[in-house]
Amino acid sequence: MNIIDGGTSRPQRHPNNKAERRSRSGITAAPFRGWKVGLLALILLLAVLIAYYPALHGGMLWDDDFHVTRPELRSWHGLYRIWFDLNATQQYYPIVHSAFWLMYKLWAGNTLGYHLLNIVLHVTSAFLVALILLRLGVPWPWLAAVIFALHPVQVESVAWICELKNTLSGSFYLAAALAYLHFDKGRNRWPYALALSLFILALLSKTVTATLPAALLVAFWWQRGRLNWRRDALPLVPFFVIGAAGGLFTAWVERTVLGARGAEYMLTSIERCLIAGRAISFYLAKLFWPIDLIFIYPRWQVSQRVWWQYLYPLGVICLIVLLWLLRKRSRAPLAAMLLFCGTLFPALGFFNVYPFRYSFVADHFQYLASISIIALFCAGLESVVSRWRLQHKTAALLGILVCAGGGGALAFPTWLQSHQYKNAETLYRSTLSQNPSCWLAHTNLGNLLISQGRYREAKASFEEALRIKPELAAAYNGMGIAWVGEGDLRSGIQNYRRAVELDPGYAEAFNNLGVALARDHLYQEAIANYQKSLQIDADYAMAHYNMANAYSRLNKPAVSEQHYLQAIQIRPDMTFAHYYLGLTLLSQGRNSEATEHLNAAFKLKPDFSLGYYEVGNILLQQARVEEAIASYAKALAIKPGYAEAHCNLGTALSQQGRLEEAIEHYREALRILPDYTMAANNLGRALQLSGHMEEAVAMYAKALVMDPNNAMAKKNLEQALQAQRLTNNAGNLRR
Repeated sequence: MNIIDGGTSRPQRHPNNKAERRSRSGITAAPFRGWKVGLLALILLLAVLIAYYPALHGGMLWDDDFHVTRPELRSWHGLYRIWFDLNATQQYYPIVHSAFWLMYKLWAGNTLGYHLLNIVLHVTSAFLVALILLRLGVPWPWLAAVIFALHPVQVESVAWICELKNTLSGSFYLAAALAYLHFDKGRNRWPYALALSLFILALLSKTVTATLPAALLVAFWWQRGRLNWRRDALPLVPFFVIGAAGGLFTAWVERTVLGARGAEYMLTSIERCLIAGRAISFYLAKLFWPIDLIFIYPRWQVSQRVWWQYLYPLGVICLIVLLWLLRKRSRAPLAAMLLFCGTLFPALGFFNVYPFRYSFVADHFQYLASISIIALFCAGLESVVSRWRLQHKTAALLGILVCAGGGGALAFPTWLQSHQYKNAETLYRSTLSQNPSCWLAHTNLGNLLISQGRYREAKASFEEALRIKPELAAAYNGMGIAWVGEGDLRSGIQNYRRAVELDPGYAEAFNNLGVALARDHLYQEAIANYQKSLQIDADYAMAHYNMANAYSRLNKPAVSEQHYLQAIQIRPDMTFAHYYLGLTLLSQGRNSEATEHLNAAFKLKPDFSLGYYEVGNILLQQARVEEAIASYAKALAIKPGYAEAHCNLGTALSQQGRLEEAIEHYREALRILPDYTMAANNLGRALQLSGHMEEAVAMYAKALVMDPNNAMAKKNLEQALQAQRLTNNAGNLRR
């Protein structure tokens, strides 16, 4: 297939030159030019939108909530932390997380915006693929763009929100490659500076893009047949240095910050080579036969003692040797294979990456690597078609038909695959239907079911996860949440203790254990667990908040205040930290400070009727009746059917002598809650004070029917009856 070899080894003007004949027939010449290119880009965008439509409104999946900017990072200080605090985000990809930060400012938690951006970036990458292949003289570049854009193996990268890492870094990577090819042609400094800048942006989005300079060298070797140090290698030295630094830094972060170490990563050098060979074979197979695509593939049992596992790396080596031997006939297949393996290299098992805990392969790992094989396939197809010696218009029409047919053939399975990403439960259940031994999917499904209050189903998922992986701390933690959710504190505490025993660095489990102990009124022990949680993660705002609540129960407002403030410092938008701190300050008479935090809470949660109600209660206790009335009124403006607020507002109005208004609110409280004893008793009192004695007696009697042991209603009834008798006696004496 000399058709995609470089031009320096070909005679340029020989009338019998094969490449020239093909150009005349319209095969190698791009059939799309000018406005047609824009039209194709628009059609491609529409095709991708249709193919990914099932996932467009998909919600958060797996760790999306760690990538979509968390509350503590949504401020300008949070943006600063994204760049300069390694622990601020799940992975140190500051460009990606800055993009998430900006998107949250634009459309908050609306997932449609995130999905649309992923699609636009993916189509941009496909367009850049076509431009690069055009620049390199690879035939049928638009077909390659269509295949790249609509191939089902790309669904994981495009439909999964957090894989903005792939689509954004891919766009920068390909744009950098195109800029460098422009530099290579004219040797001007501005394209070089642009290429280097785009490459750095790509690295700051995802460091697997560090392979770009090596990929460019392979492309130059394919074009020219040999590499020249001064022309080809020397200008790429800065790229290699920066790329290597970025790659090594990420490997260190994966190992030390993300925890990519431990028993799952205890692999010998031979076993890592076995993984690499099998992974390359796996990705090639999925590229050519994209069926049974799974979100999480089974994790291979790799052993250097199993003979057949050596067949994978041996097969890859034999293929590369064969392509090397055939390089004089065509360098293209060898170049494509080298590009494929080289781009995959960071994910082949030679470095520890966190996902290897549960699988050695993932579809999104070959997002960029697939381009070279797709390009080779298109060039090979063109090589076959070129033998038909078609006229230019016929060849152009055939190119359009092939693009349309290829796109249609790929769009349907992509559309089907996209359905798995419409929500988290669908994704996890689909994964488990194909990979029942996936403990991670069982655990994540359990956590999802907990969030929906489906505790029994959640426990079944965690039990299955523990059957597969008996020492899985996350499953015990989830099981604890489910038991506590069902009201069984003892079982919940038992599971939390097992979780922290298995993983002493599990901050969330220590926090959850503290919450369960606090609910069991074991506040000192709860505080001890919150402290352990904070020793692991000093910026764990929820642990500070729970610690503050515990100290508040122990009547230690000063310590409680300190932890509320720390929680707010970490997460300024933590509504309940502001609120309970405000209540604490209000109860101490520190009104101005209390108002500041209460206003912050109500601004964060404008529909916080309970907050206004409880503030009204404290103000009423402090005899600040007018302010209490205003607070109750705000609660009722938000929630008109709030019986307790009506009742307490009636009490406040009674204290001001506004008995008729009070009676109206008591009656409304009883209308909403007919068995509301306090409202009935208070209504009786208001009626008595306003001179409606018979109705007051009836209301006290009604209160006692609701609650026969209500001492206040019994006392009020006795006093009302006595007053009624005295009134009657006085009337008789006058007669």
